Amino acid sequence: MKRLSYISKFSRSLTKREIENIGKVSQTNNSRSGITGVLLCCGGIFFQILEGEDECIDSLYSKILQDERHSQILCLKSELNVTQRQFPDWSMEVIVLDENHDILLQPIKILLQTLGESHAILASYTQSEVLQAIESGFNPLDLKPRYREKIIFFADIVSFTGLTEKLQVTEVVDLLNQFFTICTKAIVSHGGEVTKFIGDCVMAYFDGDRADDALQASLEILTELEILRNQADSYSPLRVLYIGIGLAKGNVLEGNIGSHIKKEYTVIGDAVNLAARMETMTRQLNRFLVFSDSVRLGLSDRWRPVRLGDFQAKGREEIVEVYSIDDVLTLQKSDFRKLKQEIKQHLELISCQQASQQPTLV
Repeated sequence: MKRLSYISKFSRSLTKREIENIGKVSQTNNSRSGITGVLLCCGGIFFQILEGEDECIDSLYSKILQDERHSQILCLKSELNVTQRQFPDWSMEVIVLDENHDILLQPIKILLQTLGESHAILASYTQSEVLQAIESGFNPLDLKPRYREKIIFFADIVSFTGLTEKLQVTEVVDLLNQFFTICTKAIVSHGGEVTKFIGDCVMAYFDGDRADDALQASLEILTELEILRNQADSYSPLRVLYIGIGLAKGNVLEGNIGSHIKKEYTVIGDAVNLAARMETMTRQLNRFLVFSDSVRLGLSDRWRPVRLGDFQAKGREEIVEVYSIDDVLTLQKSDFRKLKQEIKQHLELISCQQASQQPTLV
């Protein structure tokens, strides 16, 4: 048999009658499937323990994952080869802790609320591939490394060192957070996976057959940044938030990489290195977006690729065919040196404006 424990949040407010109805329906269906367990409700949180034959538990949990009444579902424990039931007489006992004021149950209420808060924190820091494994009842440490074809995405802020030297800490953090938010939203909405933030760099990947999505996400990021620059205040550093984006495609090793103390679910391989090199080439090519020939070959006819030439990326012996898109968003208004000068002048303007606002000591 199998025993599975999970926690989730109410996706909407549920009345006492709705919760009671969940219990009645569960008792009827579970007794038919030979499933026993208990469901605790407290402060908008479900905590449930299910036990029964493996296939029956897996089938029921799959339905729970799709149930619109649940959100932020997290599998806490999945036990296999269970020989004895903990709740043999309960096809599903529902206990609403909100209505029970027994002092002995207070720690349980606090525990459930803490678990719910911890899940929200975990979701913010954990890669979706790992989080999906946990939510589905799999141990992410058991995910085996494998070679897969991916499109690697690298984005980096232009003149970030200059920004950090001239701006206050809060301004740098706000700029980074807005940049990361724009990138993450576009990448995820087009089926990509953000794997890490490296300083001011975003690394992500798409499945190898999603070149259109990778390119569309890149253009949406450039669009959102242009809107952000145009709408920012005159003395805001956001007015000079420019980035370079590099895309490359190839086979990479995807999986858990690291030590027994700390692991990271990521991708490594030549395509990762090439995408990073491609991003740096945006400076010399005066383009905000460039990609390799392997990415171009996967694009549909809706795009108009522009061949920028053959180049030798830093640290590589092979010549790389570099492309961009015939779109005004990808073009820098001036060469890179002038862009850096524009950023420098704006930062000096901000510094002068901030200095003028400092109180004069008498």
